[in-house]
This record gives sequence, C-alpha cells and structure tokens, in this order.
Amino acid sequence: MKGSLDSRQLLSFAILARTGSFTRTARELFLTQSAVSHAMKALEADVGCRLLDRVGKKVMLTQAGEQLLKHAEVILREMQTAREGLEHLGKWGRGRLRVGATSSICAALLPGVLREFKESFPQCLIQIEPGDSQELILALERQRIDLAVTLLTNDDGRLDSVPLFTDELVFVASPLHPWALADEVSRSEISRQSVIVYRKTSQTFRLLDGYFRKEEVVLNTVIELGSMEAIKELVKLNLGISVMSP
Repeated sequence: MKGSLDSRQLLSFAILARTGSFTRTARELFLTQSAVSHAMKALEADVGCRLLDRVGKKVMLTQAGEQLLKHAEVILREMQTAREGLEHLGKWGRGRLRVGATSSICAALLPGVLREFKESFPQCLIQIEPGDSQELILALERQRIDLAVTLLTNDDGRLDSVPLFTDELVFVASPLHPWALADEVSRSEISRQSVIVYRKTSQTFRLLDGYFRKEEVVLNTVIELGSMEAIKELVKLNLGISVMSP
C-alpha cells in the first residue's frame, strides 16, 4: 500500500490547474519553474498516470488530472479549515470549557456563574456534564471534562481541589407532616419516619449514611430517586421526609 500524497505537490497541482501556467504557478508559490515541473513529474509518478497535457504554452488537465483535482481541492480546503480552527483556539478567550456538576449545583449555582463567564468570554464554547460526584471524578480522570463542581470527596492526591463554599443538610417535610406542626422533634422519631433519599450510589447518600451510622440512627428508606426535584414533589405530597440542602 502506497503512502499518502504529498500535500505540497497537491498544492502546486491545484494552482497549476487554475493558472494553466508553470511560470505563474511558480510565481505564486515563490518557487522556480523547474521546481514546479519536478513536483508535477513526481506526482504523476506517485499516482501512476499522466495528469497534465501541454497545449502550446497552456497546461491542460487530462481526465485523470480532472479527477485528482476534485480530491485535491477537498483535501486542501480541509487542511486550511484545520489550520484556521487551531488558530482560532489559540486566541485568548476562545476555546472549549467542559464542566461537570451535580444536578443540584447545575440548578442552583451554575446558571448565574455561567452568565458572567459568557459575558467575559462570549466566544468560548461551554459544555455541561451532569452527574453524581463519583461519576464526575471518573470523568475528570478520563479527561472527558476539564472541571468538576461536586460535593467534597476523599482527597487522595490524584486531583487538585479548591473549596468554594460550605452548606448544610436539613430535614424537609410537608406542611401536613406532624413534624411541621410540632415545636420540637425527638431524636427517636427519626427512625420511625419514611425517608425519601437521593440514589444510594451518590456522594450525598454516602455522607448521610455515614453520619447517621455514627449517630447510631437507622433510616427507614422507602423511596430512592435520582432527582432532587422529584424528591421535593413527593415530600410535598407527604409521602415521606427527606434530607437535603435548604
């Protein structure tokens, strides 16, 4: 199998096909006429057929030359597009930012931050990848995202992390729930409640489970969901209580 065609030869060939003159082609490429002639002979030897005919002082394409020209124009156009694309990325404020974030952060934190970012860097393409904390850490390690905004995870030194803020988790209940009507709730009441939790593979659940195990409190989990908004709706319907960020 032969190697790829020489891009410099293709460029000379395309310009020669346009100008029909070795002299004008050499002038455009800042080469000698003999250099262009040598390149065309090398190209014809590479493809194994005649590409050009001389008619007086004019250079004409053979049928094979016309066929090659169609491909050469596409190749040269794609090469130019590739160059322009790389030059475009090299300019400050242009490029791509891939951000991974948990569903709650996507809803509560990112919209305002992204609005300010787009105002500062309007040419930058932003891609948002939602997921749980562990999924986003894996995506970072596999270089599918550039930045992850997640709950605090165990720092094992593989990635750099910067704390942004602290938050608290609270019990939430329907206005119709007995807890909403009581002045205070005893610790023993927690285990008697039906608890709706975010999915157990999430970092949120791991934090809750670790805390209540330490406090020797058993949660009566009745429903497990992958959406905080869905959890809120079920709590409103008084199908259980939950624990989430206020």
